[in-house]
Amino acid sequence: MSETTIITEIKGRTGIITLNRPKALNALNGQLITEMNAALDRFDADSNIGCIILTGSEKAFAAGADITEMKDKTFTEVTQEDFLWDWDHITAIRKPIIAAVAGYALGGGCEFALACDFIIAAENAKFALPEVTLGIIPGGGGTQRMARAIGKAKAMEMILTGRMMDVAEAERLGLVARVVPLEKLMDEALATAEKIAALSQPVIASAKRAVNAAFETPLAEGLAFERKSIHALFALDDQKEGMAAFVEKRKPVFRNR
Repeated sequence: MSETTIITEIKGRTGIITLNRPKALNALNGQLITEMNAALDRFDADSNIGCIILTGSEKAFAAGADITEMKDKTFTEVTQEDFLWDWDHITAIRKPIIAAVAGYALGGGCEFALACDFIIAAENAKFALPEVTLGIIPGGGGTQRMARAIGKAKAMEMILTGRMMDVAEAERLGLVARVVPLEKLMDEALATAEKIAALSQPVIASAKRAVNAAFETPLAEGLAFERKSIHALFALDDQKEGMAAFVEKRKPVFRNR
């Protein structure tokens, strides 16, 4: 392998993964996917980390898949290797993942941002799924997650035309949770991550699973899953501490148990 394609660091209880292929606008190749997934697993297994941030550069979160690596693949090759199977690994991570997006989030970069739990975007962020202009369709979850995020009509238009969406439209449609000035992007993402990481981690994990269930189950099943989840949380010391602290008008001290 060549030099590393990501940079990892830990700030407080937040693990940060920065995509680092600046000359290629962080285009996603096999090495980057492998290294990113390994970093996600390390942070997920680290009990000192309560939240993860995935980010890129000021110019590009990620400008899509590395086409030079893909262009000569055959049907036989992509089916035998189950091409793109490892792109969905991000959804197996138990801890919350915030996408801090500046600049271009195109194709696979947009799909990675969608696969995170929510997006905080800089004012210069732009989103697109332009795969049809290359003779393919989104294959890293774009057709499914974009439709769930912004609805069929908008998703269909974006995917069938490949047009780029600016951050104002993305916020209006609910694609991004919040828009902040570029120079404050990482500060805002870190502040949000640290707020999450300071809470009871079993409770945060349960909340993440419950929200995800809303997109994967009928309403009746989702409501039943939610009730079972909150019932289970009454077995935690953190539930007792959180409610006692509220009644006693003090800050709770969660011990993640």
